[in-house]
Parts: sequence; structure tokens; C-alpha cells
Amino acid sequence: MKKVLLSLLLVISTLLGDEAHDIMKKLDNNMRGKNIYMKMSMSITSMGHKRTMKMETWAQGTKKSFVKIIYPPKDRGITFLSLDNQMWQYVPKIERIIKIPPSMMLQNWMGSNITNDDMVKQSSIVEDYDAKILNKEGSVVTIELIPKEDAAVVWGKIITNIDTETYTSNKDIFYDEDGEEVRIFTYDKVKKFGEYFLPTYWRVAPVDRKDNYTEIILEDVKYDTKISDQYFRKSALKRFSR
Repeated sequence: MKKVLLSLLLVISTLLGDEAHDIMKKLDNNMRGKNIYMKMSMSITSMGHKRTMKMETWAQGTKKSFVKIIYPPKDRGITFLSLDNQMWQYVPKIERIIKIPPSMMLQNWMGSNITNDDMVKQSSIVEDYDAKILNKEGSVVTIELIPKEDAAVVWGKIITNIDTETYTSNKDIFYDEDGEEVRIFTYDKVKKFGEYFLPTYWRVAPVDRKDNYTEIILEDVKYDTKISDQYFRKSALKRFSR
């Protein structure tokens, strides 16, 4: 009898694991498509002060992305390139390309609560994490993501709430390697872009600093358009900085 129950539990666990993987795959496809262009506004609130940045991003798959700051004027033309798990930054004022080491992927990006890893989308939630369903409530499924043994990721665990009507997340909680909550992402204002759904409002806040948070508004989104390969070469850092 015990063997039968054990076998049944293993079957259920496998089925739930497959379902969780399929949900994460659909979510990841919504976030990336074949490729994606976004223009966004980012507001950073810290210790009562607020500043705003605007940027454009181009991404293809999980290994290629390019970011260009277009506002404020003092930061205009700063660019970032992620290519095959490596990241570079170009700073026009000093006309210098800087390579960002893997040890700095958890560092805050441009003073925000977003990390370098977030901006370059270096890790894939499908390839780098094992997914497990924790709870279902209506169309919302809570999934636990644990890094695979050989995955080069920066988080110890992620708990995500996904609406399976649109396959978009409404909340992500990120944990460090010790299992401590580090930050919380919340998402709102889901819109449809062609065949894809995407939240157009994102908010990220560190758990230990309640007065600090970053808000992102997606102003323009284009999926599966022709993006030149020129964006994903080191020469793009200077070329598209202008």
C-alpha cells in the first residue's frame, strides 16, 4: 500500500512539475516573444527624492539585449549590451567601454532597485529554474522557482503569482541564497500586444527599505519586428550611443 501511495505521489508531483514548467514557458514567451522593443519610463524614489529616466531596449532571446538611455540629458547616450552572458557599458562622457563582471550582476542599475541582471535579462526562468506549483486560486497560480544546480543565477529562490488567463505575473518575491526575502516586484495594467500579453506598470521595492522603490511604465512595445543584428555587437555601444 505504501509503495502504491508513493508511486501515486511521484506521478502527481511529475504532472504538477510539467504543468508548472508549461506555465512558466508561456509566461516567458509573453515577456520575450521572438524579439521585443520597448520604450520605458523609470521613476526612482529614494529617501524622499525622486528622479526619472527614459530608455529604449532591444532584446532577442535570453542571450542578446541592448539598452540606451535617452533621458535625462546628462545620461543620454549611455548604452548597455548583454551578449552570451557578458555585459558591457559605454559612457559617452569618458568615451569608454566598461565590462561588467559577473560579481556585479546583483548591483543596482543606474541607482534604481533594478539589478544589472534584470536589465540584461541574463537568466531564463525556463532554462535556469525548476518550477513547482504551490497553490491555485481561481486563475492565479503560485509557483516556486528553485535554481538548477548548474545555473549561473543570482537568486536563491523566486515565488511568483501568475494569472493563467493572460500568462502574466502580478507579483514576484525574490529570495537570497539564505532564503531571506530581498525584494518584491508587482505588476499591473496588463495590455495585449498582438498575440502577447504584458503588464505595462512594474514596481520593485527592497524588503529592507520601505521608502525606496522603482516604478516602470512601458510607453511603447513592439514584438517580433525586424531588429538589426547591429544592436547585438560590441560596436553598437558607441554606434547607437549618438
